Amino acid sequence: MSIELHFTDEDWERIQRDWSLWWAGELNRPMVIIENPMSIPMGMEFTHEFLLGKPVEEVLDHQQAMLEVREFYGDAWPKWWPNYGPGIMAGFLGAKVHGDPEMETVWFEPPDTKAIADIRFAFEAENVWWKRIVELTRRAVERWGNKVSVAHTDLGGNLDIVASFRTTQNLLFDVIDSPDEVKRLVNDITALWLRYYDELWAIIRKAGRGTTPWAPIWSPGRCYMFQSDFCYMISPQMFEKFVLPDIEACTRKMDHGFYHLDGKGQILHLDMLLSLEKLAGIQWIPGDGAPPPEEWLPLLKRIRDAGKLCQVFVSAEGAQTIVRELGGRGFAFFIMSFITSREEAEDLLKTLGC
Repeated sequence: MSIELHFTDEDWERIQRDWSLWWAGELNRPMVIIENPMSIPMGMEFTHEFLLGKPVEEVLDHQQAMLEVREFYGDAWPKWWPNYGPGIMAGFLGAKVHGDPEMETVWFEPPDTKAIADIRFAFEAENVWWKRIVELTRRAVERWGNKVSVAHTDLGGNLDIVASFRTTQNLLFDVIDSPDEVKRLVNDITALWLRYYDELWAIIRKAGRGTTPWAPIWSPGRCYMFQSDFCYMISPQMFEKFVLPDIEACTRKMDHGFYHLDGKGQILHLDMLLSLEKLAGIQWIPGDGAPPPEEWLPLLKRIRDAGKLCQVFVSAEGAQTIVRELGGRGFAFFIMSFITSREEAEDLLKTLGC
């Protein structure tokens, strides 16, 4: 089935040119991603029937209908990703997977009550969740070709995946009582994570539209938004031992790697992240109840002064504040304001120097 988008081949040429320049540090303006909110209904249904039972073609029919009504302004582009919750790799490895329609997400639980020393991870080609993601990714690429950037699913962070097998509370004890076992598991996860990434990349690359992760960044090569929710609860010393080696190993395999710095509790790990040569940038998410990104100017400056790119989800006014105070170069703004027309979007782009 062909797809009819409000997006042309010339638009794709612009996206490829400008994002490539941005990664290279050669674009003298911010990237500004604006999607008309009037055209974006809910992306996925988080019922078990939709996630696993509904035929793939029906799922893609549902996604295609939404893609065809969207408007893409500024540096936005047509993308779709199989959203199976943050850390579906846990499901690939045998964790229980529960869709939560009310919260619009997916939760993972241990499949049993094994001691940490008895847990073993291995690639399972016949795992039902892995087969589902592979089929969705492959059929989306076959169906939409070079019209849509089909993204990697949200594989998850290494300690987050371990927590899906141990529970968060138990893993907090494990990092103190059984650090060698935790280290064994996270090392295994790094190797498996890269295998899952590569197998999906082998499918996605056939479309010739680069890569995008769950987050709104686009790359002409291999790209990902790394994360670790669990590290909000551990010390910098533990972060350095259990998380940093994983991120470093994965960024070495990427053309463009980013890190999802989620909440002020992760700021104490920032200097270590900024020291990673192959980490291209930081996505700063202040967190619920925290001041918006434009009120974190010293932190944003710290990221940019370290030579890293920076992405924030920000209002139109907030983006203008950041550009006025710090300049726009090296930033990527995902605009959260209610912008309903191309004219309104173009006016904002002009004020941001685009």
